[in-house]
Amino acid sequence: MGSFSIWHWLIVLVIVMLVFGTKKLGNMGSDIGKAVKGFKDGVKGTDEDKPAAPAPGTIDVDTKEKK
Repeated sequence: MGSFSIWHWLIVLVIVMLVFGTKKLGNMGSDIGKAVKGFKDGVKGTDEDKPAAPAPGTIDVDTKEKK
């Protein structure tokens, strides 16, 4: 019971591809990639959370709707 050889991993890969199919595996891979990217952006603290500074010479006013 040592480490698995390359042939063991190839057989496992073929079985997984037969069970799930290549399209579903590709979709899962892209979903995981998006999740990892979102996590990295969240940890990094991007500037998207901060409101944009108004351009010089503009007045920042909150507008309210009349009822």
